[in-house]
Amino acid sequence: MGKKKEIDIRFSKFGTVPFTATSKVNDFIDYLEDGKVMGTRCNDCGMMFFPPRADCYKCLAGNMDWFEVAGKGKLVSYSKLEYAPQGFGEDLPYAIALLNYGDYKVFGRIADSVPEDEIEVGMELETVANELPNGQLTYVFQKPA
Repeated sequence: MGKKKEIDIRFSKFGTVPFTATSKVNDFIDYLEDGKVMGTRCNDCGMMFFPPRADCYKCLAGNMDWFEVAGKGKLVSYSKLEYAPQGFGEDLPYAIALLNYGDYKVFGRIADSVPEDEIEVGMELETVANELPNGQLTYVFQKPA
């Protein structure tokens, strides 16, 4: 008998409500466990992606490398949610946002540690790995240290 193929289910550790257990970019979870938020860059055309992609939609290459989402991004837009999709209701209220890092943008949640009255378009935030109380992994935007 042959060996049973092991299924890579690392991605089931991501997010408040995991929607998939497998992805071509499951290494993303290993990086989060190491405290790093990572995207991918196409080695052929230089396009940068977050969330990470295994294939470039611009030049259709599958020649990707990882890069760390580091430094400060500028808050482009945000919205405070009073109602949430199924599975996120216990987190209410929370704010979702878009940060611009220049060559790429990151969509995510603003950390509860950022006071609501201090959130404003144009402010600088950083993207950091985050572990939820139930052990699931994600990332949030917080004020730079």
